[in-house]
Amino acid sequence: MSMPDNARILSLIERLGNLVRAEGRASGAGLEPVHRDILGYLSICNRYSDTPAGVTEYLGATKGTTSQSIGVLERKGYIKKSPDKEDGRVVHLSLTPKGRKLSYAGAVPDGFAGALSDLNPGESETLARLLSDLLAGVQRRTGGRTFGVCRTCRFFRENSLPGSHQCGLTLEPLSDGDSIKICREHETAA
Repeated sequence: MSMPDNARILSLIERLGNLVRAEGRASGAGLEPVHRDILGYLSICNRYSDTPAGVTEYLGATKGTTSQSIGVLERKGYIKKSPDKEDGRVVHLSLTPKGRKLSYAGAVPDGFAGALSDLNPGESETLARLLSDLLAGVQRRTGGRTFGVCRTCRFFRENSLPGSHQCGLTLEPLSDGDSIKICREHETAA
């Protein structure tokens, strides 16, 4: 693929992102796109990833931006902070009912959802696969974390404990609910 093609693809992806963020901002209760992104992330991440550091890595943001944004969301009552039970230096973030409601409301903006529904199912599947492959390639080349679903991780141990799954990295039990969330420690299974 030539450089002009690469630049065109990047431009199209950026333009789509800008349009989706603009539509989200129009219906976002006065929140900036980064705030909506944080709420969305916290709605899908697991207990190993619900920290300010996890948010920072996932968004590719600076610590300062993340800290300020978390402060805004906390003051507006969308998230709450809790100290880790074993390491008081670690802070976990969770959605309040108000934050959970907003994170799901309009998760896929209407304009984007409508445009996707105009594609036939085969095109949608191909687009999802190609974008997933592109994301994985960028993460691989830049050393970024995959933030994949627990069940697809090399550390995931299905039904290895009585009544639960297990994380082979932390050796902690995982519920079925835990196993479908994303994790910052994810490593793709071979």
